[in-house]
Amino acid sequence: MFWALGFLILFVALLIPILAIVLDSPVARNFFRADTGTINELMERVRSLEDEVGQLNQSIEDLREETRFVQRLLNKPNDSNSIEKLSPPE
Repeated sequence: MFWALGFLILFVALLIPILAIVLDSPVARNFFRADTGTINELMERVRSLEDEVGQLNQSIEDLREETRFVQRLLNKPNDSNSIEKLSPPE
């Protein structure tokens, strides 16, 4: 019975410095200091980046369509009927 109490005292004595080191770390300080203002700013930046990525994807898709159109024109430059068929997508 006394050995369990001694073990508990030793465990708490070792746990105090370990907790002090962990709670004093920069990660823990930033975790506890994080307020809703910075979280809202980060969320707004993420939304902005998502919008920009969407616009870039649309631009890339437009460029792919234009490239396909030019490739078809270059493959059949002398056929006047094919030029009418190859009108760019709008």
